[in-house]
Amino acid sequence: MEWIDPIASDSFSPAQKSFCAHAESALSSAQKGAMVTESNALAPLAEPIAVESGSGRFRTGTLFIFPSPVSYSAAWEFQLRLHHERLLDRRPDTVMILEHQPVYTLGRSTRPSDWGGDEYALRANGADVHPVNRGGSITFHGPGQIVVYPILKMEAYAAGPRRLVWMLEEVIVRLLARWNIPGSRVDKKPGVWVMSPRPAKIASIGIRIEQGVSLHGFALNVDMDLAPFQHIRPCGLMDCFMTSMTNLGKTGFSIDKIKHDLAQIFGDVFGIEWTTTESFSNCAAMDRYVPLTASYV
Repeated sequence: MEWIDPIASDSFSPAQKSFCAHAESALSSAQKGAMVTESNALAPLAEPIAVESGSGRFRTGTLFIFPSPVSYSAAWEFQLRLHHERLLDRRPDTVMILEHQPVYTLGRSTRPSDWGGDEYALRANGADVHPVNRGGSITFHGPGQIVVYPILKMEAYAAGPRRLVWMLEEVIVRLLARWNIPGSRVDKKPGVWVMSPRPAKIASIGIRIEQGVSLHGFALNVDMDLAPFQHIRPCGLMDCFMTSMTNLGKTGFSIDKIKHDLAQIFGDVFGIEWTTTESFSNCAAMDRYVPLTASYV
């Protein structure tokens, strides 16, 4: 297991290091969080997940769905607020489903060679750039890619981060199966891949466990511009081709439908019944659910 340590990458600019320092201070430092990276994830598990479904679901949760792309900084702020409330047992396990405005996020194992070390070059294409405290390397988020952020007490669902990653992959695999896309797991490369016509990654995963509660999540390429991935080494992998559902020839769906399908499948895999489902255009509209407090900002 690899443990979170303070940011120390020389490839980050002073502004990026400042952002990371703010993110670190926003989370409680009482315990260190475990993270899953490309290099330390387990090989795929063979056995299916045994969970109850339908009326037999044994946990309840809250679901937030955003219909329009959200900036990374706004979504991150809201994640922190939900995480804080979950730690205090003031709310149930919660999942955010959204799209991001164009942004590159640099995980804790990002190397300069993964992105060239030139923040201005990435921003020249209209994208934002954010170092983040999840596992893994650099990736891109943008409209047409659905991002799922689970804020869960991990011990209720999985024995550790690696098992949690497997369960998140299972959500993606089941969603793709509905569209006759065979999703595959690849040993030591978290996420979901399609193997034909050539191996390509269709979904990326990067999480952090802080005091037993998860942060970050997964991103599924549905109907997005894949060109921004050409400016980086996605997930820190050499010759990593990226694909999407539409790139594989799938049509006839809406982003909104895929978001709701993911919510339903997530509930099935994790055994969660959504008792509250809200759809908001921005994070500010959620203030009445999670008011700001001085303890984490």
